[in-house]
Amino acid sequence: MNILVTGAEGFLGRNLVENLKNIRDGKNRTRETLIIGKIYEFDRQNSEKDLNRFCEDCDFVFDLAGANRPKNPDEFQQDNVGFSATLLETLKSHHNLCPVMLSSSVQATLAGRFGSSEYGLSKKEAEKMFFRYSEETGVPVYVYRFPNLTGKWIRPNYNSAVATFCHNIANELPITVHDENTELEMLFVDDLLEEMYDLLEGHPHRCSYPPAGEDGYDGLTPKEENDGEFCYVPVTHKATLGYIVKCLRAFHDQQQTLIVPAIPSGSFEKKLYSMYLSYLPKNKVAFDLKMNCDSRGSFTELLKTEDHGQFSVNISKPGITKGQHWHNSKWEFFIVVAGHGLIRERKIGTDEVIEFEVSGERIQAVHMLPGYTHSIINLSDTENLVTLMWANEMFDPDRPDTFSEPV
Repeated sequence: MNILVTGAEGFLGRNLVENLKNIRDGKNRTRETLIIGKIYEFDRQNSEKDLNRFCEDCDFVFDLAGANRPKNPDEFQQDNVGFSATLLETLKSHHNLCPVMLSSSVQATLAGRFGSSEYGLSKKEAEKMFFRYSEETGVPVYVYRFPNLTGKWIRPNYNSAVATFCHNIANELPITVHDENTELEMLFVDDLLEEMYDLLEGHPHRCSYPPAGEDGYDGLTPKEENDGEFCYVPVTHKATLGYIVKCLRAFHDQQQTLIVPAIPSGSFEKKLYSMYLSYLPKNKVAFDLKMNCDSRGSFTELLKTEDHGQFSVNISKPGITKGQHWHNSKWEFFIVVAGHGLIRERKIGTDEVIEFEVSGERIQAVHMLPGYTHSIINLSDTENLVTLMWANEMFDPDRPDTFSEPV
């Protein structure tokens, strides 16, 4: 399948093109039924000759080209309507009846605050053109009305408040929030890509847009319908500007607090954190950790979580014994990744000692049991012992639950 992507240099186009390449080249194996051949990338720098060549040979078209914040309002018609007309006429001139997808906007509903949107009006006109093209030619047409698009690579300080917040907070620049209670519906680009793969596989999600007031609909929200005129991405997220900024501030502070907020699979927070990291400047990609050093070696806290404990790394010099303490409810994993050592544990009130010889040559996870005093000994005379440690809770200096006692 040869694919033409218009607007290939834009935020959505670049994400789609690079991920189609991953499928084409066998790097993404989650869509084994998709066989991608040539990927034609068309944008402003390309010529009419390029468009003719691409339209003659393509088997599917993603029309992502358009203007949403031009300096001249006339560009709405030129880019959102004029180019689409040229694209469809070019396909028709080559008798190419391949399916076509149109990237439209929720603003094309002209509902609510979008009633007089010039951008929405131009997208609405483009939609009608695509549907007429389908009626005239029998070509399958897939029109998606996207809400606020967001994700990696989107341009900050342009048309995405989320991208602006991510970029500015990551780069220590000021942000402006007029109303923290304003709610955004966001479509992350990775979720959009999954829908594009579904579309290529022949099972897009279809919908209609009931008018405002009909069965409680607001005119903006898609209604799932198997034979709906439009298509939509079923996974979006809603959050207030205040909550978005609160999350981003916590992500920003992670280099000082070491606390990684809860980011469950598929959650808004997980996707927003990934997006935020894509805007980090070079001087923040790496950061120093506080090493607590003494004559025995060092102990360094790595990462902390609010509900899944914390990670640390311990370095013991040759011949050194560390630990010699126990906990009531705290428990840990010791994982030796380099060196040769001995872990010893003894249940409080007994004389029985259990031992585990550990080495970076055979990596194991050893429980430090609650109610057992424990130690770790570097058995080498020349090499440091490096141990990755996980504790089931963040260290609380006011309630350390740590009591010294030799094994």
